[in-house]
Amino acid sequence: MIPQSKGKMYLSDERGYNEMPWFRTYNTFNFGRYFNEHKQPFGALYVLNEDVLAGGKGFRMQVESPADIILLPIVGAITFTTDDGHHGWLEAGQVQVLHLAPNTAFEVRNPYENDLVKFLQLWIKTPTGQPTSATFDLSHKDLLHTIINHDTYHLSIGKFNGRAEATYSLKDKNKGIFVFNIEGAFEVQYRLLHNGDGLGLWEVADVEMEALSNDAIILLLEVDM
Repeated sequence: MIPQSKGKMYLSDERGYNEMPWFRTYNTFNFGRYFNEHKQPFGALYVLNEDVLAGGKGFRMQVESPADIILLPIVGAITFTTDDGHHGWLEAGQVQVLHLAPNTAFEVRNPYENDLVKFLQLWIKTPTGQPTSATFDLSHKDLLHTIINHDTYHLSIGKFNGRAEATYSLKDKNKGIFVFNIEGAFEVQYRLLHNGDGLGLWEVADVEMEALSNDAIILLLEVDM
């Protein structure tokens, strides 16, 4: 019998969804008006949204607890600003971490006039942090790039050819790991993931994965439980 690690699936077609003429968002966890008793936070990770913004549009969001906000463009570029004056331009192949104090806000905008942009935002509860940026090159395939190392979490991403395999070894066995399938299809710990699917795993030392399509992209977040 295949040993099954402890885990929970977060299927793409069960995500929360909100659409306006200039904006649409898919919510892996409870967010805004979306609530499902089965979509509670995974440890310190409590927001994972996949957002699409129309040209020239933006939004502003406020946090209630100290948190790191991770912004990761998938298509195009975004600009960001925070209440404390931190700002910048972010495009595919870059990631930005914003640390926000309680009751402070950040704003994201699409800098293009006519083109749509698509990006991920992840919110992680953490008492301390500072703005951090990193770049990664997904032309180096079939390996996981560790792009953020923090006291309470580690963020990795990789792009794989079909049938390529990889193993992620947790740096802290007391943490959990959340896997999000950005593009293509993967088998992770004997579970099938398609675009937008998530998988939370805990009490696991190593995570085994195999790409089932070419140019498949996967994100892993090792996080406090």
